[in-house]
Amino acid sequence: MALLSVHNLVLRFGGPPLLDDVSFDIEFGERVCLVGRNGEGKSTLLKILAGEMGVQSGEVIRKNGIRIARLIQEIPDHLEGTVRDIVIGNDSHERQSAGESILGKTGLDGDAIYDKLSGGQKRRVLIAKVLATEPDLLLLDEPTNHLDIPSIQWLEGILSRLSSAILFISHDRAFVRKLAGRILEIDRGRVRSWNFSYDKFVAFRDAELENEATLSKLFDKKLAIEETWIRQGIKARRTRNEGRVRALKSMREERANRRVRTGNVNMQITEADRSGRMVARATDISFAYDDKQLVSNFSVEISRGDRVGIVGVNGCGKTTLLRLILGQLTPDTGDVSLGTNLQIAYFDQMRTSLKEDKTLLENIGDGQAWVEINGEKRHILSYLQDFLFSPDRARGPISALSGGERNRLLLACLFSHPSNVLVLDEPTNDLDMETLDLLADLIAEYKGTVLVVSHDRAFLDTIASYVLAVEGPGEVYESIGGYSDYEISRREREKRATQKQSTTKDDKKNEDALPPVKKKLGYKEQREYEALPKLIESLEAKIVAIQALLATDEVYLNPTKLVPAQKDLAQADAALMAAYERYEALDTLKR
Repeated sequence: MALLSVHNLVLRFGGPPLLDDVSFDIEFGERVCLVGRNGEGKSTLLKILAGEMGVQSGEVIRKNGIRIARLIQEIPDHLEGTVRDIVIGNDSHERQSAGESILGKTGLDGDAIYDKLSGGQKRRVLIAKVLATEPDLLLLDEPTNHLDIPSIQWLEGILSRLSSAILFISHDRAFVRKLAGRILEIDRGRVRSWNFSYDKFVAFRDAELENEATLSKLFDKKLAIEETWIRQGIKARRTRNEGRVRALKSMREERANRRVRTGNVNMQITEADRSGRMVARATDISFAYDDKQLVSNFSVEISRGDRVGIVGVNGCGKTTLLRLILGQLTPDTGDVSLGTNLQIAYFDQMRTSLKEDKTLLENIGDGQAWVEINGEKRHILSYLQDFLFSPDRARGPISALSGGERNRLLLACLFSHPSNVLVLDEPTNDLDMETLDLLADLIAEYKGTVLVVSHDRAFLDTIASYVLAVEGPGEVYESIGGYSDYEISRREREKRATQKQSTTKDDKKNEDALPPVKKKLGYKEQREYEALPKLIESLEAKIVAIQALLATDEVYLNPTKLVPAQKDLAQADAALMAAYERYEALDTLKR
């Protein structure tokens, strides 16, 4: 017997059913991802499975004694008590023991007051709360929202070792690839099971959608022929043609009942005249807040066309770094210079730029009925339909919007104003994967400069030409490429640091054991020492040449040429630094 079985569920709120004759099973220990466009009913389905919501018809059969726990998408603004109170509650002794165990794995202080925690910390508490119940079936609605990358990786480790069955919703492609062994897709009211990993599911689904589109075109063509025939009049109504008339009526009914797949967002960014070559330059900047050093002696130059990803744990100062670079905060020490003709569009992760007491129309138009998008005048209703908002929805209050709809609205507001610098602070939360793909494509085509704060590893791999990682108190590291490239470089640095510590300890032991000996250069070292100045000179010339290449429009405006050139520059810089260090070491021995 399955852990949970769904039979012929139907749920309708008016209009086409949100769930239309839905059936599927969840087996013991399965890890299943529920995917679908925003508004298809994913969160609603989880509520039904948890027994928190009813349906018009159908049933959910749960195994006797099953324990189900659901993590909601939203983070409550207020919960009474400490972290321990919320995670453990008033459960039995066994549950309290499990709660203490999972609490120890969160890295949080059990005596901390929930209301004083950050959004990411609150999310960890809520995850620990559902895990502490030791459920047989765990229902997770966007569990990675508000979590930083180390926390997401922590969650991946916890869930991969869990014996519970897991049904989860997530827009984080890397998270889905790590966990999901099966995909449930909800599309136009129906749910279909795909016994594949995520990437294989995408390939099969896309092929099936293409085949569906072909069959629909053939059907519509045949229907048009039959409609032309029926309009001929009396011939169509003769007795010998009654079968054809009945077939036409059936075709009309089939066409009327066809549900069209939700369209894609049709986004385009309104681009301003291009900025100067230099967008922002920070020189030896430092900044502290409440005695916490967030940035220390950091320098960076951002040039037109760069795509910069900013990563780091929650509370480390990513948004602060962003604001310092943009000149919105004054550093305690150091200088920040901004380039010329900058027009900045800012996506705020807290969505504070949205006016809660206004309709969607009023948020976009601010009293105007038209917007101008790249020289084309568009009515606001038409423009909002590009972002999948119907006219009725557009005239309603934004307080009724879901998280994904709010993000789409904020993107619509953002892209309606001309810009040449696009700043996106956590843009991926709550957006479905199709919209994320379109956003990534849009960023690739954008001729301006892009700065993105994100915890979505797959998204950063797609869009970033280099990463600024806030790694520790005041420490910012720059890495060429996307997030995966940064992870590789970070692990290599950690490995070198460990080896260096080990070597230093061994050297110290040897020094203590042996009498001091005067060190001299050997023949090979002497030759190396003499050759290093020419090597350093050639590397410096190479760096100057690459920098000149990067300054050309042909490279700066072409990501396929820009990223390799930046990687060459990083390698040359590293080689030059190594040559300097080697020269200094040999020079010390020579003396």
